[in-house]
Order: sequence, then C-alpha cells, then structure tokens
Amino acid sequence: MTPELLRLIVAQVCLHAAMTGTRLASPLLALKEGHSAATVGVLLSLFALTQVFLALPAGRFADRHGLRLPLQIAVVAATSGAALAALFPVLPVLCLAALLTGGATGIALIALQRHVGRAAANPTQLKQVFSWLAISPAAANFVGPFATGLLIDHAGSVPGDLVGYRTAFVLLAVLPVICWLLARGTPELPMMRAPAGGPKPRAWDLLSQPMFRRLLFVNWLQSASWDVHTFVLPLLGHDRGLSASVIGAVLGAFAVAAAAIRVVLPMVASHLKERTVITASNIITALVFAVYPLMTTALGMGACSVALGIALGAVQPMVMSMLHQITPHARHGEALGLRVMTLNASSVAMPMLFGAAGSLIGIAGVFWLVGGIVAAGTRAVWGLKVPPPPADHSL
Repeated sequence: MTPELLRLIVAQVCLHAAMTGTRLASPLLALKEGHSAATVGVLLSLFALTQVFLALPAGRFADRHGLRLPLQIAVVAATSGAALAALFPVLPVLCLAALLTGGATGIALIALQRHVGRAAANPTQLKQVFSWLAISPAAANFVGPFATGLLIDHAGSVPGDLVGYRTAFVLLAVLPVICWLLARGTPELPMMRAPAGGPKPRAWDLLSQPMFRRLLFVNWLQSASWDVHTFVLPLLGHDRGLSASVIGAVLGAFAVAAAAIRVVLPMVASHLKERTVITASNIITALVFAVYPLMTTALGMGACSVALGIALGAVQPMVMSMLHQITPHARHGEALGLRVMTLNASSVAMPMLFGAAGSLIGIAGVFWLVGGIVAAGTRAVWGLKVPPPPADHSL
C-alpha cells in the first residue's frame, strides 16, 4: 500500500464516519425528543435517498473534474450538515443533516473509487487497491458510531443530555475537515475526454452494454444478500430466543469477517480471477442461506454469519476491478454513479419487500427465496468476461 493510498483510505474513513455517526445520533435524539418510530424510519431513509438521486450526476461531475473538486463539495456538505445539527438539534435540521451527510458520502465514494481505479496500472493492482479501499466503510461503521456514542453518554453533565449530542455533532463536523487535509495534496490524474463532436453520452449507452448490465445484476444479487441478512437476522434471532447482545455479536461477526477478507485479498490478488471469486461467493451464499434458518443456536448462526461475511466481503473489490476494465476510461465516474444509484435504490426498497415476504412465507422462507435467486444467478456470474478495451481508452 502506497502512502498516497493510505491517506485516501483514512480520508474516506473520516468522511464516511461523519455520516455513520450522524446516522446514530439523529434517530436517538429524535426518539429522545418524543418523535415516533415511523418518523425515525423516515429520517433514516434520508441518508440513502440523496445517494439514489445524486449518484449519476456525481459520477459525471467526477469524470469532468477529477478528485479534488467533488471531494471539496462533499466535505462542505458533510461539515455543514453536522454543524447545523449541533447548532439547531431539532427534527427538520436533523433531516437536512441526513440528506447532506448521506449525499456527501456518495459523492466522495464515487470520486475516490474513480481516482484509485484509474491510478492502477493493471488488473492485479485494481483488485489490490479496491480491496484496501473497501476496508474504509467497515472502519467508518465502527469509528463513527463508537465515538458518537461515547460523547453522547459522557460529554454532558448526565448521559444522553443535549450537551452530549451537540458535542458529538461538533466532532462529526470536524471529521470531514480532516478528510480534506489528508486528501488535498493528492495529484490529479490526466483527464480523459470523450471525442469532440460526438453524441452526448447517456446512461443508456452504458446500460446497453451486455457485460455492464450483467455485472450490475451480479452486484445487485450480492447487495440484496447483504441487505436480507442485515434485515432478517434480528428477526430470526428473536424467533430463536436469542438476546439483543447475542444477535448483535452475530451481526458483528459478519462485519468482522467481511473486513478481514478484504485485508487478505491484496496479498493474494495476483492469484485470483474476478469471475472465479464472484462465482464462489454466489455458491457459498446460496448454501449458507439454505442452512441458516435451520440453525437453532448462537454458535451455529455465528458460523453462518462468518461464512457469509467472507463470501460477500470478497465481492466488491472484484466487481470494482471488472467495472473499471469493461467501461470506457472517460466514463468511469458515470459507471460508478449508476452502480451506487442502483444499489442504494435497492437498499431502500428491499427491506419493505423482505418484510412483506416474511409475513407471507415466514422468516425461513425469505432466506430460502433469496438463496434460490442467488443460486439461479450463478449462471450470469460465469458469463462475465473482460472484453477488449473500448476504443476511447486511448484518448
């Protein structure tokens, strides 16, 4: 790992942690102020909502302007959102903070992924850099909520008072500034321009490419599997009589396994083919979903959680590597934006579908249904291949 890549990873952790911390503090403060669970649900959905609508424009903006300008915009948005929540900790401002920090995270993610992907010299480096970069969200999902929770409980005169919440939001407003200090010295890469006088690029041009559609579908399968595990596991654990702390530990084992495999991948990237890793992940995921509902103990569920974390954690670096190889260099940001938009839209819709399906076919039925879909999608995975570079790669 180069020093520049390490700085970008830490920078992404800081910006992403501002969002994850806000995502913890905002609903807790809303509940403390007496708002309903339904209101809190709407508040939480706002963190993903902006990424659905901003991802594609953000990708195109990154294609035109590179890394630093999109990152500046993301830093200003995230800092403004958290700072406003510190100054005015009321529900409308918390909603605005959710929109700003969620949107900032999506903009920064696309710009950073585009930059490190274009900086890689070959497919092996692509797998390595995306494996390292994929650790950032996992680290931020720990750092942001952990630091926020500590400040909420201990910064005020009594645990959970308004001073504690304000202090937490102040810290979350500072984190994006640290992100900018770390990333501002990163040199821009040469810009890739589309041919002059040609037709204006459209998102449909990318979606009309069979390999891009196939890759997007495969990535959606993995994302839906991740979502169903996060959503349904607490229900399954409750049904099995497990305590909240044990259910949390099982979910934690999944997160640790997903992060651990991403630490290992850069060391063995030269020996792995993207299609092979994604196919193995699909098969393991389908098998785990088949046996998961049959587990009656925390140990058995924990073993399934670890296996699933390893399988799903290995996929994103491989998908990102293939995406950069099958799309034109001048449109990497747009392709990344389409991916983020699709997955976030799925994450908004899937929990509602899982809930409706669970009421009809039961918790076990949801696992088996999704496992069957993943198993059926394995054929699509095996059809993935990297075609010859598009003509505008040489621009």
